Amino acid sequence: MGHRDRVRIALAQMRNRQLTLGAGSEIRGRFLAVGPVHIGRRVLIFRGGEFFGPLTIGDDVFINRDAYIRAGVSIGNRVALGPFVRLITDSHELGDTNQRAMANTSAAITVGDGAWLGAGVTVLPGVSIGAGAVVAAGSVVVADVPPDVLVAGVPARLTKPL
Repeated sequence: MGHRDRVRIALAQMRNRQLTLGAGSEIRGRFLAVGPVHIGRRVLIFRGGEFFGPLTIGDDVFINRDAYIRAGVSIGNRVALGPFVRLITDSHELGDTNQRAMANTSAAITVGDGAWLGAGVTVLPGVSIGAGAVVAAGSVVVADVPPDVLVAGVPARLTKPL
């Protein structure tokens, strides 16, 4: 960042010394960032988000309010996330009737350049969203999404190529 570059962020957010912000980025309102979180240049983040590192967010990204992003996520450049998007990288092994939720497991999520995730989208562990893909509002993504397609539904299914 050069001496004339500006970043706008509420002072209350500066407690996380592992949070890095690129030039021209702006965080509007309160949000939580835990662990190493790298935010690229010209990123706009609205209030209420909870981010857990390691997390990398590219340049020219828009993240609407109340995003929930777990550790192990990589978001490309020019990505748009609608309100209430959930990127969940952790889960549990399934146990027997004595205890169903067993050991914690995790798998990274990747969101490719130029992708758009609509309002209320949930992406589950280990999924890769291809560059230029669009995920319709309310969808639950349980498998990889190819580049330049529209997916929708629960679970998300291919609707059409773009």
